[in-house]
Amino acid sequence: MKFSVEHRDPESSARTGLIQTDHGLIHTPAFMPVGTAGAVKALHMRDLREDIRAEIILGNTYHLYLRPGIDIIAKAGGLHGFNGWNRPILTDSGGFQVYSLADIRKFREDGVEFQSHIDGSKHYFTPESAVDIQRQLGSDIMMAFDECTPFPCEYSYARQSMERTHRWLDRCMEHYQKTSCPYGHHQSLFPIVQGSIYKELRIRSAEYIAGLGAEGNAIGGLSVGEPTETMYEMTAAVCAILPEDKPRYLMGVGTPANILESISRGVDMFDCVIPTRNGRNGMLFTRRGIMNIKNEKWKEDFSPLEEEGDVFTDKEYSKAYLRHLFISREILAAMIASLHNLGFYMWLVKEARKQIEAGTFSEWKDSAIKQVMKRL
Repeated sequence: MKFSVEHRDPESSARTGLIQTDHGLIHTPAFMPVGTAGAVKALHMRDLREDIRAEIILGNTYHLYLRPGIDIIAKAGGLHGFNGWNRPILTDSGGFQVYSLADIRKFREDGVEFQSHIDGSKHYFTPESAVDIQRQLGSDIMMAFDECTPFPCEYSYARQSMERTHRWLDRCMEHYQKTSCPYGHHQSLFPIVQGSIYKELRIRSAEYIAGLGAEGNAIGGLSVGEPTETMYEMTAAVCAILPEDKPRYLMGVGTPANILESISRGVDMFDCVIPTRNGRNGMLFTRRGIMNIKNEKWKEDFSPLEEEGDVFTDKEYSKAYLRHLFISREILAAMIASLHNLGFYMWLVKEARKQIEAGTFSEWKDSAIKQVMKRL
């Protein structure tokens, strides 16, 4: 994998870049639609390729390991062959999903024992097995196995958790070096910075990870309930340490405002379920602001969902029609809304790239956040 910084904003740490993988190029800042089980909910792959022009999607090791099972995916030639997506894929190691199973998992020094949320069966993830599973999935970018601390979290536990994540990371890196992709393309392994909301721990973790020379680095354990300003503070502190010549990935973030503020602090890659999950519940993001399409006020509004600019949306569908689909509980409602919201997110990062190239990002960001986060 190769990464090059193309442009820098003169008034912030925002930058544009280009990631080259064996499955294609990724222009940064980039947003990755979340395809947890190998599919972005309610969307066809052709929607992602042709309409919103996603360059990379995300899959999840935990969910794919449990269903349909790694053996089946391997027989298809990896996740690319299984789901028909021929562009880059990033896979989460499963650490966050195991963290979320608080009542049915046990942490040990060697790894984590957990029960399947599907049938209650017991399983065990180690740093080595997380690498092996992702090798079989064939993702272009693999994530190191880590522990995501909850919020709130005592300093002592955050420190112990961070140190365990570093020990697991060493094992991930060692096993990564000993193994290879069974499908012949290159796979990168990204370490993950942890440390909860404690700046000292975040700095220690970032310094440790920066010294490993990985092809890219991630920031985890944020957007789990902490105050937004704390998330920004931790992100800025970490980005100031992580290598300039490697992509930085802020995991699981977030709202349009979160994304723009984090870009200004030096982040290059994002993923979040907000555009599709909120879309399925009737919340639409537009250049003019956020609308609840189920509200009565849209009942007789026959204008398109997005009336101007280059945000992708199907102009044939009006606000009134989409509201009708939601009220009628038609499946098409979730499809249209999810596609629209992802189209907006793709426009957002593309416009951010344009503004960085023009040297006007910082000024544009403040006004854009006020506009796009306004409730309509």
